[in-house]
Amino acid sequence: MAEFWSSLLWFIFGGLVGAALGFYFTKKNFEKQLEENPPVNEKMIRAMFKQMGRTPSEKQVREVMRSMKR
Repeated sequence: MAEFWSSLLWFIFGGLVGAALGFYFTKKNFEKQLEENPPVNEKMIRAMFKQMGRTPSEKQVREVMRSMKR
């Protein structure tokens, strides 16, 4: 009976460690992907302004980028 509880505890411990490591590495990979490929960049913001019929100033582009990062 002691072997059963011992193996059960090791199984649970291994599952928890595996889940924690999987979460950590997945999070790191996701953050790296977002940093390399941001969802919106300055070029996209300029294109959006031009579609609205406006020519944005550099200040407007930076303000939009700053508000998107928050």
